[in-house]
Amino acid sequence: MLFNALKAVLQPSVFLYNFIGVITGMFIGTLPGLSATMGVALLTPLTFWLEPTQGLAMLLGVYNSSIWAGGISAILVNTPGTPASIAQTFDGYKMTQQGKIGLALGANTIFSVIGGLFSTFVLIVAAFPIARFALRFGPPEYFALAIFGLSMMISVSGKEVVKGLVIGILGLIISTIGLDPMFSVQRFTFGNINLMQGVSFIPIMIGMFGIGEILYQIIERKKDKRIIKDTKDLGRILPTVEEWKRCAPATLISSIISVIIGAIPGTGGDIASIVCWQQAKQISKHPEEFGEGSIEGLAAASLANNGVIGGTMTTMMTLGLPGDSVTAILIGSLMMYGLQPGPQLFVSNPDFVYNIMALLIVANLTVLIIGLLSAKVSSYILKVDPEIIWIIVILFCIIGSYALNNSLFDVVIMLVSGLLGFVFRKLEVPLGPFILALLLGPIAESNFRRSLALSSGDYSIFVTRPISIVLFILAIISLTYGSIKKAMNKRTIEA
Repeated sequence: MLFNALKAVLQPSVFLYNFIGVITGMFIGTLPGLSATMGVALLTPLTFWLEPTQGLAMLLGVYNSSIWAGGISAILVNTPGTPASIAQTFDGYKMTQQGKIGLALGANTIFSVIGGLFSTFVLIVAAFPIARFALRFGPPEYFALAIFGLSMMISVSGKEVVKGLVIGILGLIISTIGLDPMFSVQRFTFGNINLMQGVSFIPIMIGMFGIGEILYQIIERKKDKRIIKDTKDLGRILPTVEEWKRCAPATLISSIISVIIGAIPGTGGDIASIVCWQQAKQISKHPEEFGEGSIEGLAAASLANNGVIGGTMTTMMTLGLPGDSVTAILIGSLMMYGLQPGPQLFVSNPDFVYNIMALLIVANLTVLIIGLLSAKVSSYILKVDPEIIWIIVILFCIIGSYALNNSLFDVVIMLVSGLLGFVFRKLEVPLGPFILALLLGPIAESNFRRSLALSSGDYSIFVTRPISIVLFILAIISLTYGSIKKAMNKRTIEA
C-alpha cells in the first residue's frame, strides 16, 4: 500500500505542488516572524480548488520546510525563524562565529530530515493500530477525549494561565455560533445568514497569525544593527565520520523524545528542541561544548524540530486532536476536502492515509536536496526588506480568506481576527488555548449531548466506560500537574 502511495504522490503534478510548498516554506521559515502556522494558514484556502492529494502535498511541504528553514536565520543571525528554532541559536550561531557556516547549515538540513523521516516511520508503524483502538470510541469517549484536549489549555498557556483560560473560554463561546448540532436551531447569529454555518476557522487563523503578526511587527519594529556575514566561503557542508559518531547518541535520544513530545496535544517543536538539547548535553562526553558551538547540540535541536511532525500527525489523524497549531489548521484543511480526521478516516479512506505518509517522505527528501544545494544562497532571503514581506503577507491574507468561500464576510472576519490577534499579542495573551477551544468545543458539545441522548439523560454513562474514565483521569492530571509540581518543589526547597 505504501509503495503504491509513493507511486501516486510522485506523479508530476503532485510532486510539483510539493516542490512549490517546500520552496514557499523555506522562504517563510527563514524570515524571522513568519511561522509554519502562518504559512499553512495562508496557503490552505489557495489549495481549495486542487485535488486533496495535491493540496496536502503543498501544505505538508510548507510544514516540513518552514520548520527546517527556521534554523537558517537562527544559525546566521542568532534570530530563530520560527519558535521551534530557538534551541538552534544555542550552538548554531556560535558555529557561524567560528567560521563553520557551511557545516552548521548542512547539519541543520541533514538532522532535520533524519528527524522528519524517523517520525514518519513511527507514523507508518503506529497510526493504524492506534486507529483500530480508537474505533471503539463512542460519543462518551469522544467527549472525554475533547475534554482531555481542552485540558491542554493550561500547558499551552505557559506562564499566562489565567489569560489562557479566559481566551479559551472566548474560543468556546465563538464555537457555539451557528446552528445547534442536535436540532439545527440558530444560535448567536443575530439574523446574519453568513453566521448560520458558524464562524469559519481558517479566516480566524489567517487573521490572528497573519494580520495580527504583521501589525505587531510594524508597531514593535526595532532596527537590527547586526550585519549578515559574507557567506561566499561557507567551507564544507557535510559532517565528517568522526562528527557523525559524536552525534549518534544525540540523534538517537532526540528521535525518541521528539516523537513522544509531538504526540502530546498542545506541545510542539519549541518544547521538543529545548528538551532534546538538554538531554543530549547530559549524555554527551563533551557537555562543556554545548552552547559554545557544539555540533551535537545543533544536531539534537535540529532533529527535534522536524522530529515532532510524525507525532503530531499521528495524534491528528488517529484521534482527530491537533498535536500543535499547524495540525490544527490541517484538520480544517482535511475537513475542507470532506475528510474527517479520526479513526474512521483509516476505515473509509485508507489509501488517502497512505498518501499522506508518502507525502511526508517525499517532502523530507525534497528538503534534503534543496537544503544542501541552496546552502550558499539561502542566507540572502534574510536581506529582503520587511516592508515587502508585510505587503505580500497582507495580500495573501486577503486573497486566502476570500478564496475559501468567495465571501467578503470571511475577509471581514479575518480582519477583525487580525486586530484581536494584535491586541492579544500586545497583552501577551497566548493564542494556543483559543485554537484548542475553537476546534474542540463543537466536538465536546455534540458528543456530550449525543451521549445523554443515548443514556436517556443518565450522566453515569461518562464514568462507567473504561476508556472515558482513563481520559478523564488524564485530563485531571493535565490540569493539576503544574500546581502539584510547584508545591512539591516548594516543599523540597523549604526542607
